[in-house]
Amino acid sequence: MPVIVRNADQNSSQVAPGCDVVALVTPDVIGNDQILLERVALAAGVTYEIALDPKMVGWVQALSGDGTLADAEITPNMVTYLPLGFSGSVVAGDNETVLLMARVPDAARFDPEIADMPGELRQVDWTREPVLESEHDARKRIYMATPSLAGTHAFKGEMISYPPGTAAPEHHHVGAEHFQYVISGRGTALLDGTGHVLEAGDLLYNYEHEPHAFINQSDEEFVFVEFFVPGPCETIWSPGANVCAWLPTGVDSAGRAPSREIGYHVHGQDDGL
Repeated sequence: MPVIVRNADQNSSQVAPGCDVVALVTPDVIGNDQILLERVALAAGVTYEIALDPKMVGWVQALSGDGTLADAEITPNMVTYLPLGFSGSVVAGDNETVLLMARVPDAARFDPEIADMPGELRQVDWTREPVLESEHDARKRIYMATPSLAGTHAFKGEMISYPPGTAAPEHHHVGAEHFQYVISGRGTALLDGTGHVLEAGDLLYNYEHEPHAFINQSDEEFVFVEFFVPGPCETIWSPGANVCAWLPTGVDSAGRAPSREIGYHVHGQDDGL
């Protein structure tokens, strides 16, 4: 069964003065070590140490605030990919900084060529990535992590937005597990036909073979980030559902020419992205 981690039920632990951590995805929560996910809140100027073990990769996404990571800028526009065994310090800026901190243990399980992942920090400004639109409904999609961006097949990620009244076709995945973390708004996850309302700060974890879909019955946009471990997987559509295909819009999230072009493709067709 899918796991829902409610924002209202989450308990934080102060790991150092000014540094509070909420464990969102752990082996105790999901029953395996596919991925470890934390939300880290740092007071202004506070330092948070990242130390991955030699077989581990990960990524950092700022939800709010800003700062630096090993001299690289951290802002809500950026996703930072962490190479094998990375160690470094996040230093919060002048305001509270909130991060999603993800780790993938024993990453070679998911990418046999993980040793070829670039050894330096890599970042992407997702606001410069092309906005894609659904062929059959009003959803929008922006890639957050792909093989060409992150340099690995161990994980992939995207941001999905559902305008009011938008629904997506039911489907399930084979070959990967994945989570959705709600950034803003309110939507309903249909899990094997049963509706569960999700709000900002909630997390949904889906295992393989679990049918799911989303609908936005509210009057505001529903937005979540979605990450798969490993990245490659097969998407199976429920009988009668439209295949989820994505079309280029020719612009980024600010209406500018995007940093690259991504053509028409069906969800799960990750080659070249």
